[in-house]
Amino acid sequence: MAGTKQFEDLIAWQKARELARAVYHATRQPAFGQDLGLKRQIQRASVSVMSNIAEGYERGSQKEFSRFLAISKASCAEVRSLLYVAADAGYVPPPTFEDFMAKAEEASRIISGLRTSVQQHE
Repeated sequence: MAGTKQFEDLIAWQKARELARAVYHATRQPAFGQDLGLKRQIQRASVSVMSNIAEGYERGSQKEFSRFLAISKASCAEVRSLLYVAADAGYVPPPTFEDFMAKAEEASRIISGLRTSVQQHE
């Protein structure tokens, strides 16, 4: 990517990191923390968003980067889906749920835009 020296410079990765940070913060709450299956799954999915951006970037090919961005975007959808489960189970209050969804949707939009840009330069 022109003007980008490392994956940490990518806004998509920065937004994904914010999402993962928020997920980890929420899953430390007592009620959420007792549902180990859901807790671990949403943590893995949120980490997958940022990790796939980083891994794809470091692969060194536009085609590979695009493929990993698609995986990252899919992981955003997984986080959103799991957030519904968490909200329905009462682990996440409505304001927190809406904040999470906004973070996940923003990350997804930015990843999608980055992927479009990468595909134009393949």
